[in-house]
Amino acid sequence: MRLDTELAIALRLADAAGDAIRPHFRAGIASERKLDASPVTIADRAAEEAMRRILKAEVPRDGVIGEEFGTDEGSSGRSWVLDPIDGTVSFLAGRPIFGTLIALLVDGWPVLGVIDQPILGERWIGASGRPTLFGGKPAHTRACRELADAALATTGPQYFDDHQGDHFMALAARTDHRRMMMGGDCYNYGLLASGHIDLVCEAGLKLHDWAALVPVVEGAGGTMCDWNGDPLHAASEGSVLAIGDPARLEDVVEALACHH
Repeated sequence: MRLDTELAIALRLADAAGDAIRPHFRAGIASERKLDASPVTIADRAAEEAMRRILKAEVPRDGVIGEEFGTDEGSSGRSWVLDPIDGTVSFLAGRPIFGTLIALLVDGWPVLGVIDQPILGERWIGASGRPTLFGGKPAHTRACRELADAALATTGPQYFDDHQGDHFMALAARTDHRRMMMGGDCYNYGLLASGHIDLVCEAGLKLHDWAALVPVVEGAGGTMCDWNGDPLHAASEGSVLAIGDPARLEDVVEALACHH
């Protein structure tokens, strides 16, 4: 799979989304509540519309799955998965740790992913069989000799139900919990790919929240899976682990399962 053409399209999508988002950052814009009570802004919608326009013109047979405007079934077996602003809460608070997520799925498996932070001008680019690039240079996850040394991140405890929260805390207790980080959405996965943190653990994610992260993390030497350790694909239920050092996979899955 060459993916050169698709990568070029993905980068143009990221550029277009960033152009739509930047004028609204820290500009005091209002947000509305979606049906699931999560916030959405004019910036989310404008960015997704800009990306969809490009896809319609360039790859009209491909499907599009977007957070704001739903699913357009394609006929090519390929789908672009778009999250214009992953981390709208951070965006609204003026924190530049949200990101635009762009993924390409082939038969339900993510083969290409971009995490773009349009305010800081930071971009991680992942594609199957290639090293992940950050700022044009290969990104690498770091070694983690034991779970007790691991720096763990999650977007926030409010996103776990009680049952998931108990399992998360069982994992947290076995890590270096003084270094645990809350907040960050997709940005945490970029930091993991670049070797700054060791683990990200989340639940309740939708396809558009995680599809782009898989090629980025795996191309940097990490692994992504669900809480059982199984690979992520379009039918996965939304519990997500990113592990910088794949040698820790069993330890992490075991710690998560170990709730008393």
